[in-house]
Amino acid sequence: MDYAKASPEGYKAFGNVYATLQKSGLPKELVDLAYLRVSQINGCAFCIDMHSADLLKSGLAVDKLVLVAVWRDAGAVFSGRERAALAWAESVTRVAGGGIPDADYAAAAAEFSDKELADLTYAIGLMNAFNRFGVAFRSTPSAAVRA
Repeated sequence: MDYAKASPEGYKAFGNVYATLQKSGLPKELVDLAYLRVSQINGCAFCIDMHSADLLKSGLAVDKLVLVAVWRDAGAVFSGRERAALAWAESVTRVAGGGIPDADYAAAAAEFSDKELADLTYAIGLMNAFNRFGVAFRSTPSAAVRA
């Protein structure tokens, strides 16, 4: 099902949140890395494909892209802010598994201002929602269409 066509007002509302986040002041690459990690956790092929392509188009090195799923073991490939954003993305995405540890919050709060952390959390929540649409409605990744 094409959920955007089935409920254009709902889709537009989510799109407005996305547009607001684009103007948040957070670096686009940082947000896209968080989007990709959330999508990997949730198994959304459509979003993994889209965010990987976006990151590559923006100039992210392939070496870095392929290490997003194992960023904790990638050494200095990811900056401190990127590691904090990826850890926060994982904690917020997996919140149902036992909440968010105080240490995870403290690490994110040490790297981001209150506004940045709120905006990053909005971005993570938004991507979790889009992942659920993509998985639930079997959205086809662009790579599969091109194949």
